Amino acid sequence: MSKYTYVSTGEATGKILIDGKKPIRLFGDDAIRETISDVTLDQAYVAATAPGVEDVVLTPDAHEGYGFPIGCVMTSDSCIYPSPVGVDINCSMSLLQTDLPEEAIAEKPVRRAIIRAIEERIPTFGRERAAHKRPNYLIQQIEDAIVLGATPEVAESLDFPVEWTQRCEQASFTGHNGTPESLLERLEKIKAPESDIIRNYGSKLFQLGSYGGGNHFAECEVVRLADSQKNRTTKIDGQTTAEVFGLLDGKVAFLSHCGSRGFGHSVATAQFKKLREKFELWHIPFPGGIPELVYAPLGTQEANDYIDDMNMCANYAVVNHMVINSLILKAFQEVIPGTTGRLVYHISHNIARREYIDNRPVWVHRKGSTRAFPAGHFALKSTPFAHTGHPILLPGNPLQGSSVMVACENAKESFYSVNHGAGRAMSRQETLRTLVQRDVDREFEQADILINARQYPLDEAPKAYKDFNEVLRSVELAGLAREVARLDARFVIKDSK
Repeated sequence: MSKYTYVSTGEATGKILIDGKKPIRLFGDDAIRETISDVTLDQAYVAATAPGVEDVVLTPDAHEGYGFPIGCVMTSDSCIYPSPVGVDINCSMSLLQTDLPEEAIAEKPVRRAIIRAIEERIPTFGRERAAHKRPNYLIQQIEDAIVLGATPEVAESLDFPVEWTQRCEQASFTGHNGTPESLLERLEKIKAPESDIIRNYGSKLFQLGSYGGGNHFAECEVVRLADSQKNRTTKIDGQTTAEVFGLLDGKVAFLSHCGSRGFGHSVATAQFKKLREKFELWHIPFPGGIPELVYAPLGTQEANDYIDDMNMCANYAVVNHMVINSLILKAFQEVIPGTTGRLVYHISHNIARREYIDNRPVWVHRKGSTRAFPAGHFALKSTPFAHTGHPILLPGNPLQGSSVMVACENAKESFYSVNHGAGRAMSRQETLRTLVQRDVDREFEQADILINARQYPLDEAPKAYKDFNEVLRSVELAGLAREVARLDARFVIKDSK
């Protein structure tokens, strides 16, 4: 922090001063601040001084990103920025709660059978051939999902429960003018033969119902509810927060992490390219000299196109999660007939949305950060979570578990945002240089956590990430959120060989 002037405002809250601009808000105790690199701070500084940017927040999992920090929030009332959304548009988490007791999956052969049943339905990157039981969707069905999102009509078409659409942070995204028609018009342009926005259009669309590579994963969990103080009674019917969420103590759940797949990546990459070309054509300087920090002033054709593209990909990602969870439930039912399941929540951590902060509309960009609306927030008025706040799904690592949290009143200080997980502590290259494969695999064996391949991906090893307990401690010390349940991993599915 020596390069910047840091002012502490609490045990896990502080600010980085910037001449002539609002300070960067930073959430994290001393141990967490030590994990935030100079490169991450430099990226945050450039973002905070970029045109149209009003506020920047660093969450406890903040680390270096693609021209913009991951674990960061940025607000603007005049510009839309693609970089604080990234190339995996609407990358997100979902949690499926089953009625199975943990004893039902205690035996390794049962877990192996479930893994096999899942892989027969849901491919991961590089393992598509194994998924011979995956559904064959029509391209029109997928295009409807891109334009409409997770609506009842799309749910019926793609065979996932309609009630799940009510358990999404945002089930359906519309175009820049608030209508799906602008998304349809934009989609027609994207898929036109003369378009250079997306190549192999059909193959990208048909990735619906699949996991990607990298840090995407599927994880079977056992739910451990927090103590009664954290899981305090709500204002409705004496229910606990966990009951409102639909969490069942000691029962099996399933956590998924994926996004808009090749469709979102292609569209985002094309947008970066087109906006860079505009900057060069008009001789507009890149903020801080960083080409990734291109932007479009709101109301321009460039901004409208980006918003439409982003929201099409957001719809694809939401429906991708709905389809995946439906297939997960079918896989469990094949191995353990009679299994029932209910979606707890779906929540994004790579998206820009128009939200109201201090009673005025701004665009809140969340890159590797998650929305956190507490009880009583006006946006939750018509949802099941009006009196509790919505579920926050935070993946940690398989050895330390993941967390379901709920926002506290102080979340308004982070523009109603928290970190999206633990955050990387080591680069992928560093993990390959320093970690030993047999040691990583031994830890999983000792914890009785199965994986779907011979070896766990070394660059995704738990030690590649920050200490999850320390991250959660900072979140709670800062008053941003409290833990409702911890999720203990029983098996993991990754794109490993």
